[in-house]
Amino acid sequence: MKAIVLVPARMAASRLPGKPLANINGLPMIVHVMRRAQEADIGPVVIATDSIEIATAVRDAGGQARMTRGDHQSGSDRVQEALSALDPNARYDVVVNVQGDLPTIAPQAIRAALLPLADPGVDIATLVALIRHEEERTAPAVVKMVGTEQAPGRFRCLYFTRAQAPWGDGPLWHHIGLYAWRRAALARFVALPPSVLERREKLEQLRAIEAGMRIDAIAVDDVPLGVDTPQDLDRARRMLPA
Repeated sequence: MKAIVLVPARMAASRLPGKPLANINGLPMIVHVMRRAQEADIGPVVIATDSIEIATAVRDAGGQARMTRGDHQSGSDRVQEALSALDPNARYDVVVNVQGDLPTIAPQAIRAALLPLADPGVDIATLVALIRHEEERTAPAVVKMVGTEQAPGRFRCLYFTRAQAPWGDGPLWHHIGLYAWRRAALARFVALPPSVLERREKLEQLRAIEAGMRIDAIAVDDVPLGVDTPQDLDRARRMLPA
């Protein structure tokens, strides 16, 4: 497999406007994410954005940025546009989509996302982590993966939900929104209309499940901090080195 890492980023976040440029110990958040992705060392890292301010911050930090349209409905759409422009000859057959608001993502977790794609039957690979706190079992903001364990720490994903699932005794798995796509799977996905369950749960990955695409997940030790609020930003500043 030959991979490229694309990080979609936009300024228009409702709860924390301009968050890609939020200062975390002297660096914009998007630069922290870029550096974690570079440390994963799985392929070139490019920030896909519709903001010249984000692109400038990335380039000033020595990174690569690709401008995209401003009307995309999802990060997947933005990644597909950037991929088509950056690699029209399809040199890369895997694209890893790292969210731009995960400044504490571990490089080894990014690398782990590639592992399920060794199976040619897998279209999309993603990450999960064991839910350890009781309040997270029922929290709608914590997306749960329901899946069949194929091997220790490796799952075939059957469903994703904001509800507590599956029912009964046993572990629950927190889905981490990082995806490694086969190039053809990403192109197919963005061409599909939003699905019924996707709209109901507000979870984009259900579009792939409903279309019969196979998603497998690898378990990692920790859930990276997603920065959505000023409180999250304060936590990130405490967690990352000055």
